[in-house]
Amino acid sequence: MADNEINYSEVTPEIRVLAEEAARSTVIDSELYRHYDVKRGLRDLNGKGVLAGLTHISDIQAKKIVDGKEIPTEGHLYYRGYDIEDLVHGFTKEKRFGFEEITYLLLFGHLPNGEELSEFTNLLGFYRSLPTSFVRDIIMKAPSHDMMNSLARSVLTLYTYDDAADDISIPNVLRQVIQLIALFPMLCVYGFHAYAHYHDGESLIIHQPDKELSTAENLLRILRADSEYTELEARILDVALVLHMDHGGGNNSTFTTHVVSSTGTDTYSAIAASLGSLKGPRHGGANIKVVRMMEDLKRNVQDVTDEDEVREYLKKLLHKEAFDRSGLIYGMGHAVYSISDPREKIFRSFVERLADEKGYSSEFNLYALIERMGPEVIAEERQMYKGVCCNVDFYSGFVYKMLGLPEELFTPIFACARIAGWGAHRIEELSNNGKIIRPAYKPVSPISRYVPMSER
Repeated sequence: MADNEINYSEVTPEIRVLAEEAARSTVIDSELYRHYDVKRGLRDLNGKGVLAGLTHISDIQAKKIVDGKEIPTEGHLYYRGYDIEDLVHGFTKEKRFGFEEITYLLLFGHLPNGEELSEFTNLLGFYRSLPTSFVRDIIMKAPSHDMMNSLARSVLTLYTYDDAADDISIPNVLRQVIQLIALFPMLCVYGFHAYAHYHDGESLIIHQPDKELSTAENLLRILRADSEYTELEARILDVALVLHMDHGGGNNSTFTTHVVSSTGTDTYSAIAASLGSLKGPRHGGANIKVVRMMEDLKRNVQDVTDEDEVREYLKKLLHKEAFDRSGLIYGMGHAVYSISDPREKIFRSFVERLADEKGYSSEFNLYALIERMGPEVIAEERQMYKGVCCNVDFYSGFVYKMLGLPEELFTPIFACARIAGWGAHRIEELSNNGKIIRPAYKPVSPISRYVPMSER
């Protein structure tokens, strides 16, 4: 590096001093949130979300009213009024891939008949093609180690290839949404291959998608060097995509879609913002944390079949004495569900089948042990306002690991599913022509008199 060249990654001593000053100036006494009855995180003290909007797209139910009181129940997730368990059971029983069918449901409000599904699937296949030289000129240039950043950059760059990028009429937005749903798998996988080639010396693999295949099949086809996969692998990845497509309007990335769409901005900017939200480890990155936590457990517990040893490790996690010392058992607990996460319940049966096929039965047994024991240990160690259950992130990373997906793609695969929900919510926000979303913040700084430079 030349003497006069700036190192943009370096935090200088001057910056550290200024950072301390900036932090001191912005710390807010937590008691003020109670004093002013501010719903921090847009949730009340019991974790219940503040009502911020209405939606047709999906619903989460985890409580029922009995004698005027809210009672926790088994969790339910509904897409356009249909129970997710019924939807998954329906397309798996009839041996169909479900992602395209449920995407149609989210976008158009009803389940497609055979002809409608065929036409929609063909439309996705038609749009499963990137602009000429996009891979070479955009994805291959300055590949990022973080695939979510690479994906967001690609999405923003697609704006420049769209002659109607700023048109927010519903027909045009629907066209953009369908294109992004079709392109996300390619943008994710190609971004990963570019990074693996330039930074890790791996062979450069750019497979073209097959327009006749499902989204799940194409993901495996373009990722793997030999493009080979089993039917069970593709069907389980398809179920994973369906379970992650949407989760009510209040999850952070979907709420971001609503907030940014309410400004009237373009589709690419709105979706890039949602990707930034999903990248956060508190949202889309939890499944990676589960996999790494389980690897740490296996390194530090002599006998993973010994329940007492495993229980002791879980207690160390809660006491910030193990793994990343966050005090969390990753994959346990949810903002809404308390007794069960329906997505996890559905996923578990498929996970066991895949573990048998892949030779991971003993590791599945360890996951099942943690699933049973984790809520018990948390209840013993923490004062809880509601029950704790295993969530979908607990098993999804394990599934991706068994499928041979690199960790770098765990969250982007989540995005490949959630783009369908984001697209539906963007159309809903624009269709209702609502006001710009602008919540209020209570200022807690005193009013100050301006001080001339000579008196400071």
